Amino acid sequence: MAKRYLGKLYVQVLIGVTLGILLGVLWPQFATDLKPLGDAFIKLIKMVFAPVIFATVVLGIARMENMKELGRVGSRALIYFEVLSTFALVLGLVVVNLVQPGQGMNVDPATLDAKSIATYTSAAAGGTGSFTDFMLHLIPASVTDAFAKNEILQILLFSSLFGIALAHLGPRGKPVVDVLESFSHGMFHIVGMVMRLAPLAACGAMAFTVGKYGLGSIVSLGKLMATMYLTCFLFVVIVLGFIARLSGFSLWKLLKYLKEELFTVLGTSSSESVVPQLMTKLERVGVSKPVVGLVIPSGLTFNPDGQCIYYTMAAIFIAQATNTPLTLMDQLIVLGVLLLTSKGSAGVTGSGFITLAATLATMDNIPVAGMVLLLGVDRFMSEARAITNTIGNAVGTVAIARWVGALDQHRMTQVLDGQVPDDPQSEPEPEAPVSAVIFPRNA
Repeated sequence: MAKRYLGKLYVQVLIGVTLGILLGVLWPQFATDLKPLGDAFIKLIKMVFAPVIFATVVLGIARMENMKELGRVGSRALIYFEVLSTFALVLGLVVVNLVQPGQGMNVDPATLDAKSIATYTSAAAGGTGSFTDFMLHLIPASVTDAFAKNEILQILLFSSLFGIALAHLGPRGKPVVDVLESFSHGMFHIVGMVMRLAPLAACGAMAFTVGKYGLGSIVSLGKLMATMYLTCFLFVVIVLGFIARLSGFSLWKLLKYLKEELFTVLGTSSSESVVPQLMTKLERVGVSKPVVGLVIPSGLTFNPDGQCIYYTMAAIFIAQATNTPLTLMDQLIVLGVLLLTSKGSAGVTGSGFITLAATLATMDNIPVAGMVLLLGVDRFMSEARAITNTIGNAVGTVAIARWVGALDQHRMTQVLDGQVPDDPQSEPEPEAPVSAVIFPRNA
């Protein structure tokens, strides 16, 4: 019995996380040196990130019978992302005002050493641009440049155009489609091999976090951390649970189905670490390949629910801790600025701090130096952000698929109820692929 459970990846990852915490507490110096284990795993996943997204998007679009559906999926996905991310920002704003985790800290901004956040503030100063700049950035300087830099949105744009071109070519494009399908299988086999290292990566990443920052930093800013975790929990259970119910599936069953991916995210603190596996599993559960290919990659950028909750909570927390008075209008301005600055930053290392620095810099009244207060616990809160992002992306993909009529609900019920065996390490498409569900013309 024990051997049976120990053979499951999510159990191994959970053991790795526990071992990492123990190492961080007992031997902090040694634990800090284990950071490369987690970094190497993330780099291995990112190594196949661009090829997986490219192959999935191109294959999904190339097999579509009605090109109008592509625009319909994209437009509805953007509407969904905007509504959910706005709701996450508002929820964070409401909860931080109710709990007031920074009240009573009485920190003088003049005493804070802003040198430790100079990297983030300088990046924010150089990264703020107009909407036009953002749109122009979607177009890569070259295709190879987009792949070399792992620019998700640029890869998504080129993949969509290439998929449309192959769809228009019809039978003449079939040889390329066949090659891409074999290429896709090969990429997912690599992902399967890399995932065997997930327990080791989780151990190294968690050991580094606890060893470097210590459990003491959790206690000192425990109220903020507890508020953040509680808010993310409420968002998942209430908001995403409601969306799941409207979409005709059980959120709890979906979370059980994705338990290996969620434990990996917990250990690595990165939602990117499970993107290829998440895409595979959602295809198996009954979501069509075009929807998976479009929604998952774009959701990383436009639908970071966990980060949105963090942004408003962190901004208001700094104001509370430094006794900076904010009127209702000031807080609404923070919300409005974050609606813009929160888009397009996900997937960039330190993006949470960079986005927050850019937002506070536009406000003038909230001291940017107050971000120093968050340095000690930011890494501990990243797990909550990453898991919420991942769950939000998964639920959003299924919900959008249901919205556009591209979800095989019978298949989904069978898989989530355990009536259809699922092997995460196998190829993404069985002989009768679920991903071959094409949008109905009259959906």
